Amino acid sequence: MKKREPIRYMENAKELLRKSPIEENYYKDIKYVKTACGTAYLGVLKAIDDYLLGRGITKDKLPKKVEEYEKALKKYGGQYNGKLLGQFNVIYHELHIAGYYRGDLQAVKTVKEALANGRIFIERLAGLTKER
Repeated sequence: MKKREPIRYMENAKELLRKSPIEENYYKDIKYVKTACGTAYLGVLKAIDDYLLGRGITKDKLPKKVEEYEKALKKYGGQYNGKLLGQFNVIYHELHIAGYYRGDLQAVKTVKEALANGRIFIERLAGLTKER
């Protein structure tokens, strides 16, 4: 069975992290952490794109900027739009800004939690998990 694309991104991110040595609960090679965070964030964006396509948005109308993703989640998030938007903003700041762009994430626990939050978001969009 072929895996869904957003989850594949998350699995690729985990593989990248395995390449970095760990010393005293910190990743030692930030290059792999940055690449993993960027890959995971792309998986989140792909999940939102898939979600929007399922809501009737055409491919040429998909968001291209973070602000457009926020507007789309607000508009098409249904009863969960506030939660989805809030979760997306956290993921954006953790994975994209702190993890990928600035390279500020090095603690193993922090990086793994950021990736886990991305996966939960993807699964929620795909309808694989239920609201708690």
